[in-house]
Amino acid sequence: MGIREDIKMLLAQNAMTMTELARILTERGTKISLKGLSNKLAQKTIKFEEVRKILDILGYEIEYKEKH
Repeated sequence: MGIREDIKMLLAQNAMTMTELARILTERGTKISLKGLSNKLAQKTIKFEEVRKILDILGYEIEYKEKH
């Protein structure tokens, strides 16, 4: 599964739309339109920091685990 599918799954679990996500990102200082967000996810050009902001909005965080 790619980042696009992961984010869409988390949005669905949180009953949030991409439109709402784009609006909240813009309110929090990351100016982005729905089309811009969709394009970044589809083209896999989204930045790591943008993913972190999205996860924060959705109530998640990235955790690093050492491989065994």
